[in-house]
Amino acid sequence: MAQWAAFVGLTGVVCTLLLALARLSQQVVRGDDADGTGPGDAPSSVPDRRRSDEIPRFVPPASDDTHAAERPLRADGELAATRTPHGHGPHADSTAGDLSTGTLLANVALTQGLFGGLLLAGAWYFGIPASAFGVTDAGLSTGLPALAVGVALGVTLYAANEIGAVSADAVGVEHDERLRSLLAPDSTGGWLVLLLVVLPIIAGVEEFIFRAAVIGATTAGFGTSVWALAVVSSLAFALGHGAQGRAGVVVTGSLGFVLAAAFVLTGSFLVVFVAHYLVNALEFVVHELLGVEWVGDAAG
Repeated sequence: MAQWAAFVGLTGVVCTLLLALARLSQQVVRGDDADGTGPGDAPSSVPDRRRSDEIPRFVPPASDDTHAAERPLRADGELAATRTPHGHGPHADSTAGDLSTGTLLANVALTQGLFGGLLLAGAWYFGIPASAFGVTDAGLSTGLPALAVGVALGVTLYAANEIGAVSADAVGVEHDERLRSLLAPDSTGGWLVLLLVVLPIIAGVEEFIFRAAVIGATTAGFGTSVWALAVVSSLAFALGHGAQGRAGVVVTGSLGFVLAAAFVLTGSFLVVFVAHYLVNALEFVVHELLGVEWVGDAAG
């Protein structure tokens, strides 16, 4: 017999630990803001750092500092580091403290995998059926229809996410993307690890915790309102992304609610997993690999 109360209690513990870890990570990534001095409090002589200034650009392998005049300034007034594809040339500012990009990727994968594995083990131990997490043999749950819906939803959410970021930037609301820049690799192998290992783990674990467990299992065990749980899970999901700044929290919370609604309406874990993965993967590929910046284009 399924032990619903025990599993929901474990879910609460895992969510709390995950949010606490996210808070610690936020302090590392945004360490320069730890003293309460945000971007808006910087001296007027310091150039305004826009999204396009925070993200390192790919430059040809033959480039050197003779092009320093063309490089953007960081908030501290120094030249931002540039990066070249496949590891040729200087690496971007890809460290939080002394951590390399590879170390950060490994840390993210291991910590997320640990939380997800703990909750998955709990689901097995407490006898929670897979159907409670949105995994059945129905076509819209695990078949091609679910995959197609997930792809369509993911692309749509990515476009909406970009529009939200551009709109926030236009009104001067901070949208911090240092974390994304820190995690962006500078080699082919690094990109393969990011796209095929790290991002799937992130999407899988976060959807399993915030959608499948918080909404699916809790509703299956106690008959709680799915929409009330959708709001709760979305708020927790947003708080877990504080490193992205105020605008990032709002956008992520909205994204989380749409994913929660998709889970409620389709009853499919696969749909929200695919959508979540695509949003993250497209952001990395478009901004970090291809160097496309919609904000810069719109402002120009």
